[in-house]
Amino acid sequence: MMKRYKCRVCGYIYDPEKGEPRRDTPPGTPFEELKSNWRCPKCNAPLFKFVALTN
Repeated sequence: MMKRYKCRVCGYIYDPEKGEPRRDTPPGTPFEELKSNWRCPKCNAPLFKFVALTN
């Protein structure tokens, strides 16, 4: 299972197994491979506002 990341601004959780269709991110894309200009689809926060979740 790939690590999920949570936006510290709005609480959105990026799940790499699901991807993010609103940002044209296909399923199976690890957080570490997101483009540097990728933004939270919910609040538009940049990548550095995300923290890794520990299950």
